[in-house]
Amino acid sequence: MRENLFKNHVTAGRFTLPAAIVTATACWLLGAVLLPPSGTGSLVSFLLYVGAGYLLIGMNNTFAIIRMRASVQTSIFLLLAAVCPQLHDLQPGNIAVLAVLAGMFFLFRSYQQPQPSSNVFLAFVFLGAGSLAYPKLTLYAPLFWTGCHAFRSLQVKSFFASLVGWAFPYWFLAGHAIFHGQMELLYAPFRTLVAFEPVNFQFRQEEAATMGYLLVLFAVSAGHYLVASYEDKIRTRSYLHFLIWFCCYTFLFMTLQPSEETALLPMLLAGVSFPAGHLFVLTDGRSINYFFIAMFVGLFALFVFNLWMLS
Repeated sequence: MRENLFKNHVTAGRFTLPAAIVTATACWLLGAVLLPPSGTGSLVSFLLYVGAGYLLIGMNNTFAIIRMRASVQTSIFLLLAAVCPQLHDLQPGNIAVLAVLAGMFFLFRSYQQPQPSSNVFLAFVFLGAGSLAYPKLTLYAPLFWTGCHAFRSLQVKSFFASLVGWAFPYWFLAGHAIFHGQMELLYAPFRTLVAFEPVNFQFRQEEAATMGYLLVLFAVSAGHYLVASYEDKIRTRSYLHFLIWFCCYTFLFMTLQPSEETALLPMLLAGVSFPAGHLFVLTDGRSINYFFIAMFVGLFALFVFNLWMLS
């Protein structure tokens, strides 16, 4: 029987997701009032995050990554996005997170399939489509191939299917560029892809605070899961191990290229939401309850700090 803890009341409550949506909306509106106006971009950005949250629910319903609740990871994701006002404006990362989650969905579906090529193809179609908005998303292709290998869906045929899938959106872009005589449209993503700034490890204060908070949340969640992963099925372990590697890859990317943080942060929030949700939903104990309360309080402290730094 589960202990009567604050964490359990929140994570098992029927109104957790609606409360998270209302709180996120309030944070969005407060940011719009206190920070310089951004027109309709903030509203579109909010709707994109809601769409990403819906994909997180779909992933959990399909793959049972968190056994007991299907919406806790979405609540965490929306709250994390809400307390980062630097993400409220429309920017490439808002689109990239949708593409990555859609790609992950088909990547996870390829798990141990005898004929995985179609799902691998679709996973890389979304990766390629997202790279049109954020070209450096292509750098996640090796991570997706590693996932294919872990899911035993990396074959010669599926590997070439991944290449064709990634290139598929670019064929349409090439046709548009050639027809309208605007070849620069086709060259631009590749120029952005290979453009890197010198490594300087210099972050703005709100960036450092946000990354620090996420690093603590992720380190505790992932560390606990790696110790207690034997409680899950092998398939679930494979999915969560991929998500943990996805977060590590993104943390490293952001550390080496701080200028990419705003674009990469939405994907990191989505990645962290699953191990954090797994920890808070499936783990009992007073120490986890205290950690949950500390993260809950820290979430709103982070929002106030980010608002103060950006205003």
